[in-house]
Amino acid sequence: MRTMRRKDRELSRDRALAVADTCAYSVMATVNPDGAPYCVPLSMAREENWLYFHSALEGHKIGNVRHQNRVCVCCVGQVREAPGEFSIGYESAVIHGVALEVTSRKEKIHALALISKRYTPGNMEAFDKAIEKNLDRTAVWKIRIDEISGKGK
Repeated sequence: MRTMRRKDRELSRDRALAVADTCAYSVMATVNPDGAPYCVPLSMAREENWLYFHSALEGHKIGNVRHQNRVCVCCVGQVREAPGEFSIGYESAVIHGVALEVTSRKEKIHALALISKRYTPGNMEAFDKAIEKNLDRTAVWKIRIDEISGKGK
């Protein structure tokens, strides 16, 4: 892990995890088989040292993580204007880890419940019906949090 240049803006691990837990969305960076970078916004939910996301069974990001499962995730939260300055207030977290496909039906449902509770808590009464209809055509992945750093101003 690189040393942060602006140590005065470094967030604690717990605060960086809180940014990941509360940001509106995250952006995951992957590498194409030809070495080109690719990134995509995702709705993720964290449990302990894992970030979960769902996707279609195939696609650009899935092809990339199958080719190279080391990923980077960026989360930005608490962006505020800084009146009278040429700057903004912000908090961010950058996570490096390894993406693994969730194959256990029980863990897939658990992960989808975590994501749904985070983003659509008012619709959980329809969760079981949605799982029944969509589980077999939905992929779930988890990212092991190997490194996390946070920065804020």
